[in-house]
Amino acid sequence: MDAASNYSEPISGTSDNRLHFLDYWRIIRMRKLIIFTVFVLVVATTAALTKWIEPTYMSSVRMDVQKDTGDIQGIGQQQTQMGYDPYFVMTQFEILQSKDVLYKVIDDLNLTQRWNQKFRLGGSKFETFQVLSKLIDPRNVRNTSIIEVSVYSKDKAEAAEIANKIAEVYKTNRDEQRKRLVEEGIKTLKEKLIEHNAFVEIAKSNVTQVLKEKGIVVTFEGQNTVMSLDTDTMRVLDQEAIQLRTTLTQKQTRYDELKKLTPDHLRNAIGVFVNDELLSRGIEKLNVAKQDFISKSKDLGPQNPEYLRMQAVIAELSTQIDARATSVMLGLEAELKALKTTVEERTQKLESEKLKSRDLAEGKRIYSIALQELERQQRLRELVENKIKVEEIDAAIKRSTAVRIIDIAEAAIKAAYPKMTLNIALGVFVGLVLGVGLAFFIEYLDTSVKTIDDVERALQAPVLAVIPQNVGALLDEGMDSPHAEAYRVLRTNVLFTRKDETANTITVVSGGAGEGKSTTVLNLATMFAQNGNRVLLVDSDLRRPSLHKRLNLSNSIGLTNYLLGTNKLEEVIQTTVQPKLDFLPSGRLPSSALGILNSPQMKDFMKEVKNRYDFVFFDAPPIMGVSDATVLASGADLCLLVIQYRKYPQSLAIRSRQMVEKVGGRLIGVVLNNINLASDASYYYYSGYNYHSNNNADDDAKPTGKADRRKQHTVADITPAIKPKY
Repeated sequence: MDAASNYSEPISGTSDNRLHFLDYWRIIRMRKLIIFTVFVLVVATTAALTKWIEPTYMSSVRMDVQKDTGDIQGIGQQQTQMGYDPYFVMTQFEILQSKDVLYKVIDDLNLTQRWNQKFRLGGSKFETFQVLSKLIDPRNVRNTSIIEVSVYSKDKAEAAEIANKIAEVYKTNRDEQRKRLVEEGIKTLKEKLIEHNAFVEIAKSNVTQVLKEKGIVVTFEGQNTVMSLDTDTMRVLDQEAIQLRTTLTQKQTRYDELKKLTPDHLRNAIGVFVNDELLSRGIEKLNVAKQDFISKSKDLGPQNPEYLRMQAVIAELSTQIDARATSVMLGLEAELKALKTTVEERTQKLESEKLKSRDLAEGKRIYSIALQELERQQRLRELVENKIKVEEIDAAIKRSTAVRIIDIAEAAIKAAYPKMTLNIALGVFVGLVLGVGLAFFIEYLDTSVKTIDDVERALQAPVLAVIPQNVGALLDEGMDSPHAEAYRVLRTNVLFTRKDETANTITVVSGGAGEGKSTTVLNLATMFAQNGNRVLLVDSDLRRPSLHKRLNLSNSIGLTNYLLGTNKLEEVIQTTVQPKLDFLPSGRLPSSALGILNSPQMKDFMKEVKNRYDFVFFDAPPIMGVSDATVLASGADLCLLVIQYRKYPQSLAIRSRQMVEKVGGRLIGVVLNNINLASDASYYYYSGYNYHSNNNADDDAKPTGKADRRKQHTVADITPAIKPKY
């Protein structure tokens, strides 16, 4: 199993939130000096500036500002509701600060000359206006029409003088403006009245011209205008034409029907349609003769004279009737012709009258339009005349002023600015905010390793131990040192992390110089030796060896001498004050021996010491600066990476881990070194308990497990003791 899988994932949920808050608190504690420094500087600067700034005085004038209304309601005016109008108040604020008011104040108080040297205005009135506008602060008393104008100045008397003058000029301007507007309004209305008089005359001329051109006769009945149009004649003519056409149609139909009949039927039918006395008597006589003939013919023979006489009478009467019927038909025909002529005449006359009526109606329409325009112009003229009279009457009504000064400005007793208490309070707040903000900003810029989570998240490797600050060699401090427990934890984690009991060569590397790598490997080797293991500590940092100084041993001969073949292993290994802890210094590094660690002799050396000792520790140079560290990491069984707290960026640690893995080394974990437990309380739980308790060195000296005891006895039995030469 990979070493990175031996540590647990962070707990989600509430724990994450709590740790997140503790991280913020940790930053504040770590950067408390910066926060305190910024806080003190801001507060001290605020107090000094407040004391140094020249005092500014404020004077205020209060005015009751109303809209322009009269004491007596004007003619035609509706009752207005005098309520609070925020738009009106804001408009008055702008007017109070306008050039119309402030230029007059500047001229009356001669402020340009008075402030010329003080504000370096160069005699400019506009510059004076800009300065004055910055000194004015108009405000509204809530839910009232009262405006309070405050003026700030270094001179208390000047502030009151300017405030009163602003109120006076504003009041005068409002009164003059109202009078001027009324006069200009009346003047404009009179000019409009002249225009409307001209428009009325033009409209009258248009009406007269239409009457003349269209020949319209107009009469007046009371107040109404009536145009003469003989509509009764038109109606009578139309009715007569209708009747004549109806009569003509009826007679024409009757005539056509009679004309279709035979003479026998005609003499019977014509009496029905035509009331002719002769024809009626003849038909009556004929009917009587026929009846008499019928009654007597039965008794008389055809040759009877009476029989013949009656036939002759009947024939004569029939001839007379036919002649009369023909005469009646001719009369009907003549009557039809006459009636047709009458209908045509009446129709022509009606059309002529209709044409005249249409012309008259068109003239009436044009006349009506012209008359309406005349009436409209007259009404407009009347409205203007009435408006002029109303405005003249309203202007004559005496009105009270719309601006009333209720509180004049007086010289202030105390300065308005600066306010020491407020400024100090703001300084305290700003100082804290800036201090904390700067602390978090610096923390944001700091990309170094700060927490165990940073290491495990960035490197995906477990943290095996947390080493506090100011740790020296345990050989000097003694096994009862409070720092020893951190290395006991490291020793235990190393033993549990390695999965192969034969993996006993360990290289301790770091990304950069000064991360505490040499101290860590020395103390770790000491803890393994104290546990009863035979341990060899090799100073393989050939360029900058330091372990021999900590152990007070010589570095005249060492690893380089053995690898170059000038000395045997027994001659270069030295013993230390700690039993079972041997030390192999680096020796002198000749210029011709650079890269000697990457040689077959080094591999043979590692195999040799692996068999002779329970554990062999190599102190390697920084892995990012010298290639020797990668050689040692690849040749050793295990590798430990030392990272100093808040020293190098996380990218350096990540690159160091990649370098170890790239050459085939097995990184079992990370040692987080140089932790400030006093300022970072989050690490107290890793090692703080043991620093405040009584340690039992005898317990720590016992073997950590059955495998360690077996390994210890085996090495002691098969490996002869190596005696130092020097």
